[in-house]
Amino acid sequence: MTWFHRRYYALTWLQRYQISEYVSRSLWTLPVFGVVAALMAFWPLHGIEALIGWRLSIDPSMAVSFLVTLAAAMLTFIVFVSSSLLITVQLASAQLTPRIIGLVLQNRVTKFSLTLFVFTFTFTLVSLGRIRGGNVPLITAYVSAYSCLASLGVFLYLIDVVCGLLRPSGALGLAARRGREVIENVYPQRFSVSEGTAPGSADVPQGAPRCVIPNLRGGVVLAFDMEGLVSLAQRADCVIEMVPQVGDSVFADEPLFRIFGGGVTLPVDALYQSVAIGPERTLQQDPAFAFRIMVDIASKGLSPAINDPTTAVLAIDQIQYLLRLIGGRRLDEGRRRDATGATRLLYRTPDWEDFVYLAITEIRHFGGTSIQVVRRLRAMLEDLVQTLPQERTDLLYLELELLKRSAQRSFLEPEDQALANVSDVQGVGGKYGASKKDGEVETIRNHPTQNVSGEK
Repeated sequence: MTWFHRRYYALTWLQRYQISEYVSRSLWTLPVFGVVAALMAFWPLHGIEALIGWRLSIDPSMAVSFLVTLAAAMLTFIVFVSSSLLITVQLASAQLTPRIIGLVLQNRVTKFSLTLFVFTFTFTLVSLGRIRGGNVPLITAYVSAYSCLASLGVFLYLIDVVCGLLRPSGALGLAARRGREVIENVYPQRFSVSEGTAPGSADVPQGAPRCVIPNLRGGVVLAFDMEGLVSLAQRADCVIEMVPQVGDSVFADEPLFRIFGGGVTLPVDALYQSVAIGPERTLQQDPAFAFRIMVDIASKGLSPAINDPTTAVLAIDQIQYLLRLIGGRRLDEGRRRDATGATRLLYRTPDWEDFVYLAITEIRHFGGTSIQVVRRLRAMLEDLVQTLPQERTDLLYLELELLKRSAQRSFLEPEDQALANVSDVQGVGGKYGASKKDGEVETIRNHPTQNVSGEK
């Protein structure tokens, strides 16, 4: 293990989390590494060409003009990338949702492009300073020239990527990919009928807690060290309950932990070092945040000021994908045990109902007057009923019934109601059921769904 790894793992979980999050979100860390890499690459190459005596047989003034032009071009690229990123963030915030900004800033292509441009700019400047008298270094001049050509190709590719991020489909696709990663990480196990649906939150142990650990500062719960908290509880022979859920807003002096049982030797500072609290939600341990981003994009598209139901349909496409993914997973039961089987950690986690309500309710309300959105929602719900385990479908049948009632209130003409009660994967213009038998879809529509009043 290297010195760096020893120092890194000597840090607390919260310190490691803050470092990794800062590096992944910040734009300047990789470009600064590009400066260091350019300096470290120049001196060995220059030493080799000085030792061998490789020189270019061209006029030094011509070489200086060439390298100056390359450096100016690289500086232009750096300014353009920075400006385009600001424009992308502004447009994404205004047209889509401010919650997409964090994903845009983490775009790897943008970071790699800036790093390459800064590397080429720094390397070219250093090479320019080594042209003395009639000597034009060969290797460094070639590296500068070909790095500029590589930067030009990356620059053109970057334009295409930035244009893709400005489109609703690009932003929604990015949110869906990140959502899939966090879902597979948080819920790694497949759903099993024999296990049933896990409860959304763990029950508090009997009796009053021995002590309550308050929160020190306000913010949003971003993540927590599950294994670290289990280890702390095992050593102190107690049960730790984490009161807020990941993604919840917390304020100073509100309960953060409840301690049951022993816990006399439990270090409070170690508890605080096991929870990350920041200004806004992230996707690391918060799969519901991916749905929140896509629902916000759909809601903004359905607002009267924008009136773009097609964007909402694109959002429903990705929401259907994530609901199908998470519906086939065994959701967390909100408790962790030690090696002996004793419960050591209790925490809150969203259940299947939370995900369904989050994904559908607001879009159904805001898009209830759009035939395109209603038809696409119906197609999504019927597809989920067909593909998910039966234990997940009761709530989907209820949503189908609520969607039908919403259409009856929104569309007064019988012809419009008939159109709204047809599933369409495109919203309007497509045909649903090409891969399903008519009898299967009819069975879904005639399912005895329980309505809001509780009647069958």
